[in-house]
Order: sequence, then structure tokens, then C-alpha cells
Amino acid sequence: MDTHVIAAGLPALGWALHGGMLWRRLATARRDPLTGLHTRAGWTTRAEHLMAKHPGAVVVLVDLDDFKAINDTHGHAAGDMVLAATARRLIAWCGRHGIAARLGGDEFAAIVAHPARTPGLQALRISLDQPVTHHGLALAVSASVGHCHRGDLPAATLTDALSAADSAMYAAKGHGRRNTR
Repeated sequence: MDTHVIAAGLPALGWALHGGMLWRRLATARRDPLTGLHTRAGWTTRAEHLMAKHPGAVVVLVDLDDFKAINDTHGHAAGDMVLAATARRLIAWCGRHGIAARLGGDEFAAIVAHPARTPGLQALRISLDQPVTHHGLALAVSASVGHCHRGDLPAATLTDALSAADSAMYAAKGHGRRNTR
């Protein structure tokens, strides 16, 4: 084989490998390594697209209640189990009609294009409040859930929907654990 052909092909091979590595890094930066959910950055663009395209969309924010107590009492591995279970439950609730994200810590978000095709917000709350088993112990879990329907906003922006869902979530927290607004 001609050494000139090999020498000419090496830079192209190097760039192809480098491009593949960069693509994988970008993809993993947009996914939470623990839950597999989108991160805030990875979710926002998709959520904005769904908000613009679907007049019936609903944005949901979820915050786990007393999550610090789980970590403090049972350890971070137990907390990780609760976070992963919450992610699975949120994905199952969204189904094919939406996308979920872990925004950070114990806060999650989702947007669903067709909320009538989900089991409903009450079903989500019930699902999120199910215990998580860790080393044979049933860990009590509860979540505060806030939501905002796109149609309830004067301007259909994701920022406004998140703000309204955040207010509703904190109102639910103010009414005690296991609430949805």
C-alpha cells in the first residue's frame, strides 16, 4: 500500500474520531448521568418547541419533599435510588407525549404536548408518592407538583410556564406534603 495514501488518510481518520468523541460528550452533557433524563440545557430547546407547537401543552415541575432527610438518614445511595425512581415514574407518566428533565438536585420538570393522553396529574402525584425500596427498606417518598397549562398564559413562553408551575408547586408545598396545584 502506498504510504502517501495512508499519510493522507490519517488526518481524516483523526478528525472523524475527534468528531465522534465531541458528539458523545455533547450528548452526555445534555443527559443527567444518574437518571438518564435531559438536563435543563438539553430539555429547554425541546420544551420550547413543544410549547410553540401545541396549544394544549402542560408544563409540570416536581420537587421531592424532605429529600435531604432521605440522604441524611439512609445515605446518598438511597437518595440516588429515589431520584432514579422519580425519573422512571415521570418518564412513564409522560409516555410518548412529552419529555422530562432533571433540573438539578431533587427538582424535575416535564412538558406534555397532549395532557389528555397521560394518566392525569393526580395519577402522577400518586405515582411519585409511592415508596422506594432500598436494601429491603421501604423509603417514604412524596413530591410537590406544580403545573401550568399553556392556554392559561397571556403569552405562551416556556419561561412564563415554568414560573407559573413553580408558583403552583410552592403553593402545594405550603399546603403540606403530597399536594398538587
